[in-house]
Amino acid sequence: MENSRRSFIKKTALGAAGFTIAGMGMSAKSYARIIGSNERLNLAIIGLGRRLGAYYEPISLPAGNVQLLYLCDVMKHQRERAAASFAKHISYQPKLENDIRKVLDDKKVDAIINATPDHWHAPGAFLAVKAGKHVYVEKPGSHNAREGELYADFRKKYNKIIQLGNQQRSSVESIEIVKEIHNGIIGTPYKAVAFYSNSRGEVPVAVKAPVPEGLDWNLFQGPAPRMDYMFNTWDYNWHWYDWTYGTAEMGNNAIHELDIARWALQGDYPEMVSVEADKRHFLNDGWTMYDTMLATFNFPGNKVIQWDGKSRNGYNTYGSDRGTLIYGSEGTVFVNRDGYKLYDRGGKLVRTRMGSGSEGGTVLGGGGDMTTTHIFNFFDTIRGKAVQASPIEEMAKSTHLCHLANIAYRLKKDLKIDSATGRAMDADAMKIWGRNYEKGWEPKL
Repeated sequence: MENSRRSFIKKTALGAAGFTIAGMGMSAKSYARIIGSNERLNLAIIGLGRRLGAYYEPISLPAGNVQLLYLCDVMKHQRERAAASFAKHISYQPKLENDIRKVLDDKKVDAIINATPDHWHAPGAFLAVKAGKHVYVEKPGSHNAREGELYADFRKKYNKIIQLGNQQRSSVESIEIVKEIHNGIIGTPYKAVAFYSNSRGEVPVAVKAPVPEGLDWNLFQGPAPRMDYMFNTWDYNWHWYDWTYGTAEMGNNAIHELDIARWALQGDYPEMVSVEADKRHFLNDGWTMYDTMLATFNFPGNKVIQWDGKSRNGYNTYGSDRGTLIYGSEGTVFVNRDGYKLYDRGGKLVRTRMGSGSEGGTVLGGGGDMTTTHIFNFFDTIRGKAVQASPIEEMAKSTHLCHLANIAYRLKKDLKIDSATGRAMDADAMKIWGRNYEKGWEPKL
């Protein structure tokens, strides 16, 4: 590709309006506020942490045709930081809000981006669609298996678009090669290995501490049962401190590659899940779950997906920090966010197609052209101008693999799964299928 998708988006957006902007003597930012007002979407961002930078471009580019009405977060300095950052990209000031419920009460809001911690993903999305809003929810989309099941019910009842933030579904290269796999380019695909290698360091031991200044701790907990504040829970490390707020590395990162694997193999639910996992690094730090996992999902038709995840060992076992290998009877494909490589059955490289985009690998936060394209797809699906890249019923199946692996790890045993429904045929597994909610926060249709 001679130009990146980002350049294409910018040139398309500005090129279409260029003569008018020049003739009227106004900036692209100002112009974006008046064009296509009948299709403009009023947007709110809920959760202003490490994914914030991913939203500057899709919201500020004229092609997005959106108005950012709210920046919402339970931490005061996150709201203020987000406002200062967005001021470099848009020419107006969104309202700053602490409470998602106040944002959802505003009838002018058409859609939200839900970038909260995992325990808020599904409850926040459910509240939003009930309030008449469309939802872009970051991965994993749910905290537990039961919440994943509920998405279909909420979407159908309230008839709103819910898109998962697994942006590789909007990668031109990934779309191309998965289609070719489905058309037989590597014969019959039978196995996929999804992987991730990172070198995360030590995390603090969680100890009872005063609530940080500016943090609404009660609202941070939201749907979760009330607990004392523990240092350093609220800022990212909630991923690694038990299962109250996070879903470990499975929900944090495995969802991306497992989704590509399942997409390529055209599998819905497995029939068996087995896991070997443990905490292998910094044994005395505050990390309370596995940091290394090998999970195997056996699907009907003798198809297999494996997850090889190393959160704190940066050795690139497969030549990259993350990606997916798909094996077929006549060849193999390696695909990641950069593009793909196609090999014949003898291992000879047949074709390479690498994008020139900017989407990050294992770097925290960020964003890039792939995310911009994925969010634009969300916007245009709402407008009825696009086919949705990540419909929640389909994406929930990928997230479900993460929940199944976590359950198998927590129970320390293999799980038999009903491949028609995705439900575990295990009484112990069903006991932790959902979660306990703070009274009054239970999801209700």
